[in-house]
Parts: sequence; structure tokens; C-alpha cells
Amino acid sequence: MSLRKRIRHNLLFLLLIGLTGCAAGSGSEGGGLRDIFTPTDVTIIRHHVKEYHTTLEEFTVRLYAKNPKYEKDPLERQRKLRFLFHNDLPVEFRYAYKPSHEVLTAAFAARPEYPDRVYLLSLGLIKSIREAYEGNEEQTFFTGLQIPLDRLQRLHHNLSQVNWRLKTYRDGRGELLFRTNEVGADGTINMGYEVLMTETLTRIKDDITLRGGLPGKYLFNMSTLFVGILF
Repeated sequence: MSLRKRIRHNLLFLLLIGLTGCAAGSGSEGGGLRDIFTPTDVTIIRHHVKEYHTTLEEFTVRLYAKNPKYEKDPLERQRKLRFLFHNDLPVEFRYAYKPSHEVLTAAFAARPEYPDRVYLLSLGLIKSIREAYEGNEEQTFFTGLQIPLDRLQRLHHNLSQVNWRLKTYRDGRGELLFRTNEVGADGTINMGYEVLMTETLTRIKDDITLRGGLPGKYLFNMSTLFVGILF
């Protein structure tokens, strides 16, 4: 489905939901009309942000299952997931407050200072989303046009880098840093990771298009480094 058709579909869906809200709860504050007049691009972007969190949490759970060596304690994994995706207390303080590009760089470092690469990768990814769409904890957006285009472009660049590094970066023994889509014992390949990353990158591309940009057409597209999203 083209972006234009998806926008029309979402607008029709929004109108139906809003009308239903008016009929069912006309006495509540705001009512359904508030949703009817919400700009379509905001509705789409808010949906995307929600989906990013869901997708990245699933991605992290799968990575831990495939790479248990990075965190062998199931309770610690759950504690890290609660911090990453459910606003729980930090599990460490060296990287919890660093910008996303520094955390992603550490996740693929030859000798990371924090041993859990899955945690570092997931922290870098979720921080990337928050930096691009929220800017900081105090800032919120009201229209899609308030999200700077260059932030989305840098986000797309960094997540493309992650997607490439997952397939290519190896340790001193020649083994991939992250086990993801390698051939299993039955000869099949688990493409779940590829699907999750592709879905995420597609949503970012759509948001770049909504902002009038062209995904991949930016000055730093030849760089192999992670770039800062917030300048």
C-alpha cells in the first residue's frame, strides 16, 4: 500500500473512531471530537512511536534468547527490560544517560566496557527513537512538522548501520557478535530479526516522507559511524 493510501486509510479510521467516541462518551471531557481534528500525520507518527517500543522490546527478548551469554540471569534480563521499556529504575549508570550514538558504538566495540551487548544495543536503539521523536524528557510534539527532518534522517542512518553490523561484525574468533539469522540445526534461517528491523526502518522512511524528505539522501549516507541525533 502506498504512503498516500495509508494516510487516507488512517484518516478514515480516525474519523470512525472519533464518531464512535462522540456517540459513546459525549459527556466526557474533550469527547471524540478532539481525536477527529487531530492532524493525520500526528496520528500516524504517534502510532509509529508506539510500534517502535513494541517492536524493540520483542527484538530485545529474542536477542537475549539467542545470545544468553550476555546476561545469563533471567531475573536480571527482566530487570533490564523493565528499565528499557517500562520506565523502571536504571540497572547501571555508565551508559544509561549517554546519547544513543555513543551507546550503539559501545555495543559493537571490540571490548565493550559493559559486558552485556544486548542491553547496550537495545538501550542505544530505544534512546535513538526517543531522541528523534521527543528530543528530551521535557519536550513533546504536537504536529509532525515539529519533528526536525534531520533527526529522522540521522535516526534512519543509525538504524541502517545497526542492521548492517548485526550481519557483519565479528569477534576475535570470527563469530558474529550477535547471533540472529544464522542457519539453525535444521537448516532453516530465523528471519524474525530481519523482519523487525525492516518494519522499523520502513516506518522511519514513511515519517521522513511525511516531512518532505528522501530517505537515504543526506550528506552522511556514506559514513560507517553512528552519528549524533541531537546536535
